[in-house]
Amino acid sequence: MPGEQAKLGTEAQVPARPETRPRAEPIDLPERSSLRKPGGELFAAPPPPPAPARPVVEARPEPKPQAPPMPYRVAGQVSHEGTTVVLARDERVYLVRVGDTLDGGYRVESIRPDGVTLVYTALDLREHLAAASTLRVDPPAALAQAKPAPAKPAPVAAAKAIAPAQLRWQGPARVQAGNPFEVALKLTSDQAVRGSPLQLSYDARLLEPVAVRAGEFFADGSFTYRVSPDGSILVGAFGKGEVPADAEFLVVTFKPVRAGVTAELKLSSVALQDAAGAPVVHAPLAAFRTSITQ
Repeated sequence: MPGEQAKLGTEAQVPARPETRPRAEPIDLPERSSLRKPGGELFAAPPPPPAPARPVVEARPEPKPQAPPMPYRVAGQVSHEGTTVVLARDERVYLVRVGDTLDGGYRVESIRPDGVTLVYTALDLREHLAAASTLRVDPPAALAQAKPAPAKPAPVAAAKAIAPAQLRWQGPARVQAGNPFEVALKLTSDQAVRGSPLQLSYDARLLEPVAVRAGEFFADGSFTYRVSPDGSILVGAFGKGEVPADAEFLVVTFKPVRAGVTAELKLSSVALQDAAGAPVVHAPLAAFRTSITQ
């Protein structure tokens, strides 16, 4: 048909629409950093180090209570009706046995051959004082056999006053420098004297002790001594408990060191005891003096 053919011919002449595609969007690239831009200061100081961590403080236990510094030391030992030790404190000497109470709150707990154990009673703390030499400790059985029976007192018509014991020095009034000399301490008493701990003092710059020995009164007893470089001699002397009549207590040998001076020897401390251990009163004793010549 002419009309349909003309229509078909017309449609055939219409060009086909091109296929539409989505429009491409521009892509933003990251901006390049310029090579001329500085990356940082070349000589800049390094950053400070991090602060150290705080140490962890652990809780410490409270310190245990302690006794004060021990003021005593063993100066010697004697044996008479039981073991007795001579202790020294500063310028004084003490004669002690097991169970005795001392100044400063101490008590003697035990005495062994290697020393003495003291207890600080306030804290129940113990401290052992070593002896310079082995102490002789008598066994209880031997003490029981050796202990004499108490003598019966003789009847007396009336009580008699007892005079104080008398101590005196015996030695030369002049000595020569470098030549040793002896000084004896003598004792007279109306009562029996068993012994005593005592202390002698002298100037170590003027006198040098050479020897210390027991006097005749303690020849068969017990005698110990200790010389200190500060100018003192600690002595423990005990015997049978006899009545001394101008008896020789002890003898010290000195060597004079320097001439042109007067040297002194003092009895710093003494505690006389009778046969039962009771104190014996004694009169004061002046110092011994001797002139040192060239």
